[in-house]
Amino acid sequence: MKKVYTAHATAIGGRGGGTVKTADGQLDLTMDHPKEMGGKGEHNNPEQLFAAGYSTCYLGAIKAVGGKQTPPLRIAPEATVTAHVSFADREDNVGFTIIAELDVSLPGIGKAKAEELAAKAHDVCPYSWLIRKPHEVKTTIV
Repeated sequence: MKKVYTAHATAIGGRGGGTVKTADGQLDLTMDHPKEMGGKGEHNNPEQLFAAGYSTCYLGAIKAVGGKQTPPLRIAPEATVTAHVSFADREDNVGFTIIAELDVSLPGIGKAKAEELAAKAHDVCPYSWLIRKPHEVKTTIV
């Protein structure tokens, strides 16, 4: 697989008051547990970051799929994707999992066509691909 881009982020201290920073300095956040998980909820949490990335990427995938239609289908600038990302207990009681749900609004596009675009976007969006297909994660102790 040819890598096109790699983001680099380093977490220190974890969720409860730790920080996460990207190597390029564009992102520098204090992390917190949400109130629902016993935290103060004063800072961002990993699920918010995943939801932001997923919703943005998935809307881009819808636009890409629309652009390949014949004729190309223009997606309205006010189109939205809202990602609902939940932190949940796994059924095997060993750890936790992420549950994602997407709300898609494509103004000016009929429901049947919107459903078709959304289904095709799941094959294009790497976030959808990642959470639907098994992937190995390489872990290196440094």
